[in-house]
Amino acid sequence: MLNIKSLHDWDLTPAAAIALQQTLRGQITLTDPCADFQTQIQTVAGVDVGFEADGQITRAAIAVLSFPNLQLVDRAIARRPTTFPYIPGLLSFREIPAVLDALAQLTTLPDILLCDGQGTAHPRRFGIACHLGLLTELPAIGVGKSRLVGQHAEVGNQRGDWQPLIHKAEIIGAVLRTRPGTKPLYISPGHRVALATAIAIVLQCSPKYRLPETTRQAHKLASGPAIDQPPPPSDQISLFD
Repeated sequence: MLNIKSLHDWDLTPAAAIALQQTLRGQITLTDPCADFQTQIQTVAGVDVGFEADGQITRAAIAVLSFPNLQLVDRAIARRPTTFPYIPGLLSFREIPAVLDALAQLTTLPDILLCDGQGTAHPRRFGIACHLGLLTELPAIGVGKSRLVGQHAEVGNQRGDWQPLIHKAEIIGAVLRTRPGTKPLYISPGHRVALATAIAIVLQCSPKYRLPETTRQAHKLASGPAIDQPPPPSDQISLFD
């Protein structure tokens, strides 16, 4: 069973959320939990979030896949009223409450989370993968489709080519080519995983397409037609009520 750490309240102003990121980033671990971590991974989970009712309802989806053969073994969707505004750099405060509701529904606990968003490739080194990893103590990787911050050299066109993503003289992630002829992805560790491991896992999860199968499966659930559960009433009881 997943134990969620109670690190803070969710009723925060944007200024308080930024201050909290500055505080919590010191608790992030950017190393693998053990020397043979990659060989121990049996399940990987994709995390994605969409919105319904013109943004009033947050819809979080988790897709758990076997690893390394990437077959869907579990899934969950959770909806809750959206309570935090859309502010770049603070998306975890808008999205994570629904993500945690979805994680609580899983019957298969994943060994690692691949989040549609950033980890340390963030102005304050605390993207959604860092935040979610710290709350759950699960290893987590940020898989961004676009760059939030940082600069990098040109990435080669072969699968597996990558360049370090650098911000203020610090390597904050990697710009990784998962498929020739397509745009690279922005990979960064979130919590309890090293950058080299994050790159290797994302490549293993991307055998055919630009996006990892974890992201593709979770996106279908988060953005597709409504299934499984109706939207929640505003007084739904959940982990944060």
